[in-house]
Amino acid sequence: MTVQPADGLSPAAAFPDPSHDQWQTLVEGVLRKSGKEVPGPAAEEALSTTLEDGITTRPLYTARDESPDTGFPGFAPFTRGSRAEGNAAGGWDVRQRHTLSDPARLNEAVLGDLENGVTSLWLTVGGPVGVPVDGLARALEGVYLDLAPIALDAPADLDAAATELLRLYGERGVAKSAARGTLGADPLGHEARTGVEADFTAAVRWARMCDAEYPGIRAITVDALPYHEAGGSAGEELGLSLASGVAYLRALTGAGMSVAAACGQLEFRYAATADQFLTIAKLRAARRLWARVAEASGAPGAGSQRQHAVSSPVMMTRRDPWVNMLRTTLATLGAGVGGADSVTVLPFDHALGLPDAFARRIARNTSTILMEESHLARVIDPAGGSWYVERLTDELASAAWAFFQETERAGGLPAALRSGTVAERLAATWAARSAKLARRKEPITGVSEFPQPGERPVEREPAPDAYAGTPGGLPRVRRDEAFEALRARSDAHLAATGSRPKVFVAALGPAAAHTARVSFAVNLFGAGGIEAVHEPVSEAIEEGAAAAAGALTASGARVAVLCSSDTLYAEQAEQVAGALKSAGAVRVFLAGRPGEYADVDAYVFAGCDAVAVLTSVLDRMGVA
Repeated sequence: MTVQPADGLSPAAAFPDPSHDQWQTLVEGVLRKSGKEVPGPAAEEALSTTLEDGITTRPLYTARDESPDTGFPGFAPFTRGSRAEGNAAGGWDVRQRHTLSDPARLNEAVLGDLENGVTSLWLTVGGPVGVPVDGLARALEGVYLDLAPIALDAPADLDAAATELLRLYGERGVAKSAARGTLGADPLGHEARTGVEADFTAAVRWARMCDAEYPGIRAITVDALPYHEAGGSAGEELGLSLASGVAYLRALTGAGMSVAAACGQLEFRYAATADQFLTIAKLRAARRLWARVAEASGAPGAGSQRQHAVSSPVMMTRRDPWVNMLRTTLATLGAGVGGADSVTVLPFDHALGLPDAFARRIARNTSTILMEESHLARVIDPAGGSWYVERLTDELASAAWAFFQETERAGGLPAALRSGTVAERLAATWAARSAKLARRKEPITGVSEFPQPGERPVEREPAPDAYAGTPGGLPRVRRDEAFEALRARSDAHLAATGSRPKVFVAALGPAAAHTARVSFAVNLFGAGGIEAVHEPVSEAIEEGAAAAAGALTASGARVAVLCSSDTLYAEQAEQVAGALKSAGAVRVFLAGRPGEYADVDAYVFAGCDAVAVLTSVLDRMGVA
């Protein structure tokens, strides 16, 4: 519909509507200027990007990409939101995670959070690392349990923890109808983490009890984080969450519950990443898919999925952890726009240990700023109508549904976990992504790009790990793990010798000729914790070779990299490389595409396997 201005003037009236074909022709012309002859539709394809799950993002989306069946917020298929009002009434639930084991310290932390914007608590209770079950009352002293929902994470002590929480509700005068939260039963998630075969008995018992007596408490959490943390793609995370939800539906209906009642006992947990559009599409697709499951199960009105989004642990880095604040902000934005009911922002120092008060404050304020200052929650389904988001939602839903069906054909999620099918699929996905990370096709700011080798490490009290030493279960990965291993070798060398491994940067010619490649080389070697010693060298061949040899000796480095233009390489590279070898260099690199230069051992360039290069350099330096 075209809306005419009140004065009758239309700013676009004098311009004809361009066609898609015309746009493609213009793209073809631009590519031709860059030396690429790509005709017609192929020109558009040349600017497309391939994502995981076989999804391709294109440079232009039009009305042709509009989804035919998005519905309305609060109505099936719930793509646009589980509730008609969305989060506009009061924003999303700000749920803070706590893993402290000391009841007094935990109480101080949760009261500080609740007084400063947090609206619900996610507590690790029982087991080897959580607050003891008999300490839960002390931990929740002063907490108004009728106002602050509690989400339990108690895989090892579910019965004891749930019993104690419900006892506290009764003791503090909270009516059963007023209690809110989730008991967090997730035997399949626990099996994915530990390899211990799931027993649904307790989960079913608590679900039936909550359905009968506590209408505001959900007993079961369908946690997709184990699959995300094992390296799974967004489509695989969604597909396995569907398989998990269906397994719980079978168990609950088999125990006599209706499909609608069983659906009402499930809360779904997903990872939110710094890829904001993928996060938005993932949450929208999750609701659509679960609505399809509910419809196929005979309860179409019960497909309103309750979602808890958690900022991705996989994306959090240990080096330059301050950048994690930006990553979690984007993740929270994606979760909010995607329609999550509850959002947990992991503190920026999550990967380093227990967060301090400052990190928790920044985490909770991330949601506050997005809701109160950016007004992100005031619009219902703000992504609705975006052709890109709608198309991405469709394609992601299709990929997830296909994997869900594949898992069902394998006998369902329990069987697929025990046969190793899930582990193999996720490992293959992570291997492909690891290759992109190693080649810096997927950059990690502060780690693989713009590293700070001399940064002072941020230290935190070690965080307890409930799954440390668990022999089975899926692995847990991080995007920074390969580079972190290299940086750890550099740190060990620094501790042993008082200095970091060094690479001598021989910059040939004037600044205009070498600056870009010097910056590239400094970044590349810095990602492995290797300090770059940068020395300009005279343009003259004889002086350059001699100067480079002398500078190498003075630097104490045994590895060198030549940086300059292709023209100067043709004139000087072989002479300077030979001089560096004579001066004691055990390896000479050249920053640029591979060529045939004598005494140059290897080449570094955009897209090379940085992890392999840096590993070989540290090996040759004898850095253990």
